[in-house]
Amino acid sequence: MDSYRRDSTTPPNASFSGTNGVCLMRSSWKEDQHSSFIHFISTFLSANSFRLNLVPIAPDFIFNCGGLSVAFIFVTNWDCNNVAPIFNRVQQLKAQFSRFYVVITLPGNEEMDSFIESYFKFGMVIGKPTFIPVKDSEMGFEKMVKIAHSSGVYKQERIEEKFKAERKKLVQGMNFYLKVVTSIPGIDNHDANALSQAIGSVQAIAKASKEQILENTDLSIDKAETVSRFLRDPKFYVSPKIN
Repeated sequence: MDSYRRDSTTPPNASFSGTNGVCLMRSSWKEDQHSSFIHFISTFLSANSFRLNLVPIAPDFIFNCGGLSVAFIFVTNWDCNNVAPIFNRVQQLKAQFSRFYVVITLPGNEEMDSFIESYFKFGMVIGKPTFIPVKDSEMGFEKMVKIAHSSGVYKQERIEEKFKAERKKLVQGMNFYLKVVTSIPGIDNHDANALSQAIGSVQAIAKASKEQILENTDLSIDKAETVSRFLRDPKFYVSPKIN
């Protein structure tokens, strides 16, 4: 469970297709809230480049940031005498969303004591899902936005890391290819690139005839014959040593 600490900072304005994301609010949840709080939500989302849509969804909120969805139950009125419906909803929804949080407004000690007792009474497991108690609803909504935004940023960073790793792998593969092909006597980087674009891999080049190389590249007759013989004739082939 998270703490009561308020963090007044708002999410940084990282961009996901022009906005930080989309906030889906359950229509019936909105009807149970005071108009001033709905105004706060709308203003806060707008200030942080989130779009707000009212929809008939099962959780109270779903944030989509950077292609990642985060769902929330948001309890703004903790009734110490009627907590079962809240935990029943939690049990139903936690199996439907991999990223799911429960934010609960607990303004005083009585509500906090009631929550702690109910948490264990209904067999909740710490972190499955994560419960976030807050002192006021505004604080709770700010935390929701920060969690959703951070999750989206993290996913974007993971995607960028994956792309960088794939680019590095491609560069390493091309460097390996160039080392192999330029080990053929008389073949330089230009020739190797021409062979790569027109013929393909080292295996494809080894199968290509002199005529195919001449037809599809700008290599000279002598170079085409050397490539063909070097990779196909055991008398001319020498396995390159790649460190």
